[in-house]
Amino acid sequence: MGRADARRAQRRGARRAAKSGGIRRLFTWRKMLGAFFGFCLLSMGAFVALYLYVDIPQANAMAERQSNVYQYSDGTVLARTGKGVNRQNVDLAEVPEKVQHAFVAAENKSFYKDQGVDLKGTARGILNTLAGRGKQGGSTITQQYVKNYYLTQDPTISRKLKELVISLKVDQKYKKSEILAGYINTSYYGRGASGIQAAAQAYYGVDAKDLNVSQGAYLAALLQAPSQYDWATATDTGKKLVKDRWGYTLDNMVEMHWLDKAERDSLKFPYPDKPKPAPGMDGQTGYLVEAANKELEKQGVTEAQREAGGWTITLNIDKKRQQELEKAVDRQLESKLDRENNKVDATVQAGATSVDPKTGAVVALYGGVDYVKHYLSNATRQDYQPASTFKPLVFASALENESKTQDGDLIGADTLYDGTSKRPVVGSDTPFAPQNEDDISYGDVTVQQAMDKSINSVFAQMVVDVGPAAVKQTALDLGLPDKNFPERPAITLGTMNASTWDMAGAYATLDNHGKKVTPFIVKSAKHRDRTVEPVEGIGSQVISRKSADTVTSVLQHVVEDGSGRAAKTSAYEAAGKTGTSENNKAALFAGYTPELSTVVALFGESPKNGAQVSLTGTANSGRANGGGFPAQIWADYTLGALNGGSSAKFDLQDVESGEVTLPTSAATTPPAAQSPDTSPSRQSSPPAQSSPGNSPSQSASQSPEESPSQSPEESPSQSAGPPDEGTDSGGPGNGNGNGNPPKQ
Repeated sequence: MGRADARRAQRRGARRAAKSGGIRRLFTWRKMLGAFFGFCLLSMGAFVALYLYVDIPQANAMAERQSNVYQYSDGTVLARTGKGVNRQNVDLAEVPEKVQHAFVAAENKSFYKDQGVDLKGTARGILNTLAGRGKQGGSTITQQYVKNYYLTQDPTISRKLKELVISLKVDQKYKKSEILAGYINTSYYGRGASGIQAAAQAYYGVDAKDLNVSQGAYLAALLQAPSQYDWATATDTGKKLVKDRWGYTLDNMVEMHWLDKAERDSLKFPYPDKPKPAPGMDGQTGYLVEAANKELEKQGVTEAQREAGGWTITLNIDKKRQQELEKAVDRQLESKLDRENNKVDATVQAGATSVDPKTGAVVALYGGVDYVKHYLSNATRQDYQPASTFKPLVFASALENESKTQDGDLIGADTLYDGTSKRPVVGSDTPFAPQNEDDISYGDVTVQQAMDKSINSVFAQMVVDVGPAAVKQTALDLGLPDKNFPERPAITLGTMNASTWDMAGAYATLDNHGKKVTPFIVKSAKHRDRTVEPVEGIGSQVISRKSADTVTSVLQHVVEDGSGRAAKTSAYEAAGKTGTSENNKAALFAGYTPELSTVVALFGESPKNGAQVSLTGTANSGRANGGGFPAQIWADYTLGALNGGSSAKFDLQDVESGEVTLPTSAATTPPAAQSPDTSPSRQSSPPAQSSPGNSPSQSASQSPEESPSQSPEESPSQSAGPPDEGTDSGGPGNGNGNGNPPKQ
């Protein structure tokens, strides 16, 4: 290296040293430590100023809260709720000591020793607020009491800081016993109950003084999420969570020496009583209010916020149409039942949902005979199967996916299928051979004829041809919930769970030419501090107009000359489908006009334990089916809802024809006598014990409705066994009802 190079290297080193020295001088440990202490002093000064500035305020307006007003769509009052708080304060001395300890063990084990605040929890809550995660982070019992009694539930930084300061002052001013009493008397427990006395009555029908430790631990656990943890309405996940929290509470009591370990081990989970509806919620009113409240909760209005009162909630419910629906159920069903003396009639539950397909507005809803007598809404319950009202969705999926039969024919209304009863499906890894109603075999039929007569064997094969996963996806796109929804051939018989609300939305989407319709019941919800935007009822195109309109055309024929003839009238155009579920436990009619999509259902429910039971024998009429009471209620309601009729027509475009004349042999020759058909989609079956042809005779008391009896996934080599009366989807007698082969 030359001298010049050495000098350049020396200068570069000097510059680096100067720069490094400058950084070190700027960030010396003394300066950094000084900055840290300065920040701490500023923070402390700000907190001291806040402490001096903020006093313990007057109690908030909770005790003076207004009622909520629920209105029909025209503004007339449906109901008022929340007139005064459902609360009766009790002295702490009236609450058993172990119950007091249960609340402390559940929420704040250090309550008796702390200074009223949890700095880590408060800091975590502020960080969560800044991050947009809402109300999160731990709080002491004192902090929760301050929030309930003096402040609001708003997850703002200013509220959290005030909560911290006021909690410190409250802890200094009041005894722990007074704070605990205030906490358990002001907390909201769900079911409209504020305070431990109202909660004890709402959940166990006893006074607070009579609560045992197990019940007290449940109420303490409930405070974390009253809506989610109420056993009567909780999901399986919610039930597990509240049981875990109940156990956690008792374990903490043992740890704190408030409960003996042996006593803890002997305790059993205290299942609460069924909810008792609030006064004024009788008839259909409670069902309508409940549906509105659930929708508001999904829109971000919590139960506690709603219970604070001051809301004006306008429903989409059309008062006249609601009255017409109630009258139709009374005329066509209730007037024919003997609930007092007939054991079958006592099990019958009716439910219905009616939707405007142009907007998604729920214009009428029937939840049951009386909200006070039957708390669970039959309109929104999802524990029964939609049965063969699902078949149009199978056909819609076939059209949308341009599916073909096993022998390569494009599926349409005029496509031929083998309608032989107990015919094993071809092309499926899961064996399935469903029985048709009365074990009737039809031979070759068109899809239109199969829909008219609800031929199970045809649609079972169609599911395989389309693909169970594709059929399921179409159903989900149309609005069905992904609940107990297997991807197996048995789904053709509606073996998933769906409510009348769900099915009314799916059929409304067909009615709306394939544009997604989401039913919603809240037209507007206004509070002095907030306005909630309604659900968007009309969405995107989920299936093509051609597919939707073709299904509508086929379902028009079902009403004209099929299983839905009870809904036929010259007063309006209608399309629809019947359905009867496994062992006749449910019967449905799902139908629509250009102006209304309505689903009516009957459910067999034991009045003793709520178990699903058969509807067979309802009103001494034999097997109940979708073409009977449900279709009759539907027709009666629709005529009244449309003011005696309507000239509106279905605007169907690019629809395939479903009118096909079958070959003479197929129309008149019994399946057993026909020559074997080797094509995969029309595989021959053993001789049938039934009338041949495509026009089987029907009982005078029944519509041509579906009634298979074998298990949903019976292997072709297995015997179907004797038919079960009134079965649509097979059942767990020979299989498991969810698409798995029966056990041998």
